[in-house]
Amino acid sequence: MTTSIVLDPLLPLWLVIGLAALAAAIVVLTLWRRSPGWWLRLGSLAVLLAALLNPSLQSEEREALSDILLAVVDRSASQTLSDRTEQTDAALAALEAEAEDAGLDLRVTTVRDDPTGTLAMAALSELLAEVPRDRVAGAVIVSDGRVADAGLAPDLPAPLHLLRTGRTGDWDRRLVVSNAPAFAILDEEFTITLEVEDQGAAPGDLTTPITVSVDGGEPQTYEMPIGRPLDLPLALPHGGRNVIEFTIPEAEGELTARNNAAVVQINGVRDRLRVLLVSGEPHPGQRTWRNLLKADSAVDLVHFTILRPPGKQDGVPVTELSLIAFPTRELFIDKIDEFDLIIFDRYQRRGILPGIYLDNVRRYVEDGGAVLIAAGPDFATADSLYRSPLAPVLPGSPSSILLEGPFQPQVSETGDRHPVTSGLDLQQPEDEWGRWFRQVQVKPSPTAQEVMTGYEDEPLLLLDRVGPVPEAQGRVALLASDHAWLWDRGFEGGGPQAELLRRVAHWLMKEPDLEEEALLATALGQEITVVRRTLGDAPGAVTVTAPDGMESVLALSETGPGQFSATVDADQQGLWRFEEGERTTVIGLGPPAPAEFVETVATDAVLADAVATRRGGAIALEAGAPDLRPVAEGRAAAGRGWIGYVPREAYLLADLRLTPLAPAWVMLLLAALLAVGAWLREGRRT
Repeated sequence: MTTSIVLDPLLPLWLVIGLAALAAAIVVLTLWRRSPGWWLRLGSLAVLLAALLNPSLQSEEREALSDILLAVVDRSASQTLSDRTEQTDAALAALEAEAEDAGLDLRVTTVRDDPTGTLAMAALSELLAEVPRDRVAGAVIVSDGRVADAGLAPDLPAPLHLLRTGRTGDWDRRLVVSNAPAFAILDEEFTITLEVEDQGAAPGDLTTPITVSVDGGEPQTYEMPIGRPLDLPLALPHGGRNVIEFTIPEAEGELTARNNAAVVQINGVRDRLRVLLVSGEPHPGQRTWRNLLKADSAVDLVHFTILRPPGKQDGVPVTELSLIAFPTRELFIDKIDEFDLIIFDRYQRRGILPGIYLDNVRRYVEDGGAVLIAAGPDFATADSLYRSPLAPVLPGSPSSILLEGPFQPQVSETGDRHPVTSGLDLQQPEDEWGRWFRQVQVKPSPTAQEVMTGYEDEPLLLLDRVGPVPEAQGRVALLASDHAWLWDRGFEGGGPQAELLRRVAHWLMKEPDLEEEALLATALGQEITVVRRTLGDAPGAVTVTAPDGMESVLALSETGPGQFSATVDADQQGLWRFEEGERTTVIGLGPPAPAEFVETVATDAVLADAVATRRGGAIALEAGAPDLRPVAEGRAAAGRGWIGYVPREAYLLADLRLTPLAPAWVMLLLAALLAVGAWLREGRRT
């Protein structure tokens, strides 16, 4: 119990002070007049003033409250390295024991991974907001010191300490991509700047091997200097997304290999697409091809229309003709390899292209080139391109029968699964497609893919690959009708002509998104969608390799014709690898090395300012857990092998009693007696 005197003035305090000043003046006046009862007057006035102040005796019953010690325990990914988990557990157990012996209320919160790093100060602020500030005796952070929000330390009313995990001999090596373009032009060299950094007590190696692979393909190995940037020249193999992975081997003794890899995703674009369009004769569909190709600003189109065959005898002198001679040798011998696509539109042999030139086109296809045949009635004649050296690479052979009559083009069963024609009905429903009226009957080659049918289910669009090496195979497409222009003109509602021809052209030029046999992975937030496209039977399960090296098996389910997919809930940032049979794809989710693995060597430096400002200390747990001692407020709160807390002596008021020092009538009677005494004494003198 504690006792004290409290005042509760009956009048405003300023008025009481004024009355006190008046009383003092009266006493001074009596002293100046040498009145013998001045002290009685003083006593009477003092009693009256005391009565106005209304003094009471206050008695308090107090219950002492325990002081609170805050503890933030770092359980992020970097705390799993080496023996840091064991150090953390031992430190927490020792802290709990010390707090119990000291009568402290230990409040513990755990901080885990965040994309930006360890947010220990945010966790400490939340913990501080949940307790009374006047009971907080200290705060402790158990961590490796790699805190992302060190500059946001809360205003603590007590010391802050760091119990640092890790060991003096720890070291780590990491790979950093300091400069990489977002896109690059195909077949043109560009540079990526890489650097290998050693942190901590590194062994002092000068170089390390580095492997580079694109889309999980065959890796190439180089020798990489340590501690110095290296500009590595590369070239993209295909258009679209190229995932380039860089990896250095794990060195003996380093903390982790999670930061030994880096992933760069670069979009491959073509500088210019060079297309050669050869029209055998003027016809209504000729402008359709020209408009389609000229609509793309990235296409360099070379278009020749044969207006006057050499064998034409019309009596017009050659000197009066204003036609341009067909530069056959320049196009089909000297510069044929510069073209990305060659289109023969209703072309027939008329002696313009000798057999050796067409044989060179066949060689161009076998070396990886692309040819599209838009066939008209000419393809069914004796002058057909099939009757030339180009025949071995064509996806179908004509039967010399020209099918004439209305028909509606349809996507075949194979076409429903092939990305060139799959989903065309989403552009415009098939039952709304306009009719065509002419088609050449063709017999598909054994390797050709029949993706569209026409008159009485005869093959209409054939696709094929040519060449022994899959990666370098050329591609050929055969459209067995010259009536695609009817869709372009909107006849009977038209059809998805532009989208169909665009897809065919881009498939011929090996657009990755149109590959019929592909394993793809896309990420949205923390969810990865894996898609396997195939023209064959259902594929097997996909082997998933997480960034930490753990493998799992992912079963695919059919989500559409020829399309099988599944989703992965990605709980880790970094490089994810997917394998199905011989097909492999990779995708980077966030940085290849999460923030927790960018810098892994434990340090006091990051939290040094926050700890020093709050008179705390940083203790390495390598030497064991520190003792816990009370210290006076304002004194240093850490030393060798110990950390301190400030006793707060907080309490809870259980009972309060107020007792007046004297009743009002007693005070009034006493003041009156003193006043009468002063009057009698002064009256006796007179």
